[in-house]
Parts: sequence; C-alpha cells; structure tokens
Amino acid sequence: MRNFRDLEIWKSGILLVKKVYLLVNTFPSAEKYGLSSQMSRSAISIPSNIAEGCSRESQKDFSRFLQIALGSSFELETQLLISLEVGFISQSKYSEIIESLNQLQKSINSLKNTRKSKP
Repeated sequence: MRNFRDLEIWKSGILLVKKVYLLVNTFPSAEKYGLSSQMSRSAISIPSNIAEGCSRESQKDFSRFLQIALGSSFELETQLLISLEVGFISQSKYSEIIESLNQLQKSINSLKNTRKSKP
C-alpha cells in the first residue's frame, strides 16, 4: 500500500479541485445542477482515484486507477472548453486552469507508464 498523501500528483489534484470549485461558484445559478456539478465531480474524481489506487496491492490495479483519474481529467478538460465556449469563463481563466490540468495529465500518464513497467 502506498501513501497517496506523499504523491505530488495527488497534491496537484487537490489544488485543481480548489480551482474548479472557485471557478464554478462564478457560474450562473441555473448551472448549479448542470455543468458546474459535472465539473466538480470530474475534478474530485482525479485525486480520489489516485488515492483509491494507492490502496491496491498490485501495480496493475494501481495503474488502472491512474487511468481512471486520467479519464476524469479529460472529461474536465472538455467541460472547461464548453464553459469557455458558452461564455461562463474568460480565456485567461481557461488558460490558467488548462495549464494546471495539462501538467497534471502529463504527470499522471508518466507515473502510470512507470508503474506499468514494474513487475
């Protein structure tokens, strides 16, 4: 079992969740159960799956949870783009969060690939 609290990708995921929560709080109230809710769930899923994967005994299982976290990050990326397209967020806010998200995606993928190669 790994300590997820020691993983930089988990810490980055938590910071991303904070950013997303602050962002969706600026959305129109009509979006409370729509896009903002979906974005919050996608963001929360990233560090949650990293943490859950750390509880697994095998590298294969850990890698599978990293893949799920990565999938959630791509969902969030899509939702951020939709938010930009419909005018809920500015280009500068979009770029700021996407930069953090893309770095996290690279880190998750790198760890996943490193874990795959271990027995």
